[in-house]
Amino acid sequence: MNGPAENGETPPSGTNLPRVPMPRGAAEDGPLPEVGLSPSSPDAPAHGAARAAEAAREPERESEKEPVRPEPPQYDHRVLRSLLGAWALSACSRDEAGAVDVHLTDCAPCAEEAVRLRRAVGLLHQDESLDLDPLLRARVLEGCLGRRPARIPVPGWAAPYDAETARLDALLTDLGEPEWDMPVKLVWAGGTRELTLCGVLAHLGSVDGVVATALGLDDPLGPGAPRTRLERTELAGERCRRHTHAFVRNKWRTQTRDVVRTLSFAGSATGGLPVDFADAVVPMRDALIDRAFECWIHAEDIAQALDYPEYGPPAAPHLNRMIDLAARMLPTALAALRQAGLAESTAKLVRAGAPGRTLDLHVEGSGGGHWYICLDSPGAIGTPEAVVAQIAVDQLDFCQLAAGHISPGRIAAGRDGDSAAIRDVLHAAASLSRL
Repeated sequence: MNGPAENGETPPSGTNLPRVPMPRGAAEDGPLPEVGLSPSSPDAPAHGAARAAEAAREPERESEKEPVRPEPPQYDHRVLRSLLGAWALSACSRDEAGAVDVHLTDCAPCAEEAVRLRRAVGLLHQDESLDLDPLLRARVLEGCLGRRPARIPVPGWAAPYDAETARLDALLTDLGEPEWDMPVKLVWAGGTRELTLCGVLAHLGSVDGVVATALGLDDPLGPGAPRTRLERTELAGERCRRHTHAFVRNKWRTQTRDVVRTLSFAGSATGGLPVDFADAVVPMRDALIDRAFECWIHAEDIAQALDYPEYGPPAAPHLNRMIDLAARMLPTALAALRQAGLAESTAKLVRAGAPGRTLDLHVEGSGGGHWYICLDSPGAIGTPEAVVAQIAVDQLDFCQLAAGHISPGRIAAGRDGDSAAIRDVLHAAASLSRL
């Protein structure tokens, strides 16, 4: 119901003036309305009619003002606890998230649950690669054997072969069919050769077959197969093209496991068993370390062809065995270099078992050490007192040199003493590399 106008007159019909009168205008806005004049009177001042129209529009202005935001809803403890999962995933509304935040400051059980849920959400957004570490199997086996020795332990000199074949097998696990036909470049001091990835695995299996036959196992190439590395690789390549990739891989991994299992049951007595590689006859303990070294080097070749992240070196004790084998082979390789007329230094006559001029080979790294290389004769021995030259080299660089992946002239090595002897020993190390 409308009240009286501010001048005491009854408002005209059709107007809807507010109950509370509007503020009066300033004195300078115009003369005050004369008392006794009705706004509808023709004699009323013009500003009186304007005030009446202004009052009529006031409700419209009130409706145009921003509405007052309602108070946020109140939640009890049960509802807030049910919202913790959505809160951890940032899926709550603004009101719900605010209510949960306030509640967590007062409720310790809910706060602990919220922390656990946030950690769980963090595990769902890991940026790290989910690929298994190729060294995982070796670390697990090392940890298990450290707690409880194997009932039938693997001989120490066969452990590198067991570990490196397992690492390569892990690398091959997730390969697709097209990747098996990717070209892989094999490099050694005597040249280069390009095989498919499947062909590299067949090559490894064919040479491992020489070890298998020495243990009484079947030759993967069949009875009467050739003995040289090149001939066996050629024959394995032909069979690789006739079989599926899965067949070649299964053949290789089955043979590696049979070799390790047979050696484990036979014990360390098989370490001196001769293995005939056609170009050399070596004891079983050295043959297994040599095969482990080649498996590691070719696995790196495969990883490089696949743009696989850094493959990583063998475990330090295994790497030490590989370097030790190469160092023990250096006097024989140096003698072959001289016999071929490719050496700069000359040998002195030294009777077998007597000390000869010595090169101190210092291989740096966790798998390295000191080796005293006799420069005069494979039958002589090297001693610290007879050192005439020294070489200091990183363990991985030395292995890459022995694999033919680094040339003797480009290897980073510290050198002191007889320069001709140093050059010949480095070249002899590179000549150890083979297909």
